[in-house]
Amino acid sequence: MAESTITTPDAPAGRGLLLAAHAVTKRFGGLVAVRTVDFDIPEGAIVSLIGPNGAGKTTFFNVIAGVSEPSEGTIDFGGSEVVAEPRRAWAEPMFWFALPLVVIALAVLDVALKVGIPPEIPALIAVGLLIVSLVVAIIRPPWYTSVLRSAGVFRSARPNEMVALGIGRTFQNIRLFGNMSATENVMVGMHSRLHSSPIDAAFRLPRHNREEAEAYTKAQEWLSYVGLAGRGEEMARNLPYGDQRRLEIARALASRPRLLLLDEPTAGMNPSETARMTELIAQVRRELGTTILLIEHDMRVVMGVSDRVTVLDHGEKIAEGTPDVVRADPRVIEAYLGKGATA
Repeated sequence: MAESTITTPDAPAGRGLLLAAHAVTKRFGGLVAVRTVDFDIPEGAIVSLIGPNGAGKTTFFNVIAGVSEPSEGTIDFGGSEVVAEPRRAWAEPMFWFALPLVVIALAVLDVALKVGIPPEIPALIAVGLLIVSLVVAIIRPPWYTSVLRSAGVFRSARPNEMVALGIGRTFQNIRLFGNMSATENVMVGMHSRLHSSPIDAAFRLPRHNREEAEAYTKAQEWLSYVGLAGRGEEMARNLPYGDQRRLEIARALASRPRLLLLDEPTAGMNPSETARMTELIAQVRRELGTTILLIEHDMRVVMGVSDRVTVLDHGEKIAEGTPDVVRADPRVIEAYLGKGATA
């Protein structure tokens, strides 16, 4: 693997608990995909989540990544609650209409006092404020979320917000931008860390040009780090399968995550590709200090890199511990091989 100057300055040096899931349940109608799961991830660890097909692993992954809200339970990341069932969500629209209603009330007062301000002016101001409020609600800047929380309104962080908080992920089925180059795919992963405004981009202002050049250079470093040096101008769809998996990891790493979620990163790989991917996963933790949560069916990979393994079956946690402890657990053997396999 090529040496790299890649660093993750945002990763803290402590070794405390990075993520804590408390009694997480996810229902889809009458189907309970995940049932009352408690799950902790120590900072700097490689934790694997395993189980038979349909055990609820990817559903749990999606809850952590902010793709779906839990039906019950909470998830804390970095000491703050980021995912939970919505609380007082009905009150949020009050913030959208508050300022426009104040303007309308002032306009009514103006009419009552016969001050003489044309009614079209406060009407236009009220409409403008409503539009701004709705745009802010869509963008959800940190200050807006902070105001909502102060008022007791809670909505789970969305996927883009989870990325900004420091959670990157790959997918069970590769989700690259096939018609974009490898470099462009990695630069997409940096989006949450860039600061240029739409105006900077539209007019190609110096800050945008400078940041884009820096992002391009950094993308080459990430490609080199995952073993794709010199492949940056190739279209993602033209890369071999194993290299597409590596590119997806490079894109996730480009967001500088504190926690990296890998959903079956060795699926469909031959033994040689699997060995290289296993080494890359270990290298990311060793060199970058990135905490990793891994879903994987290849037990050689799981047992080879994991500090701790958690097993789900039918949405419930049935075992947790070191790889050796989990491997010998009768409930795990039964879940994978069927009842009576330990006899």
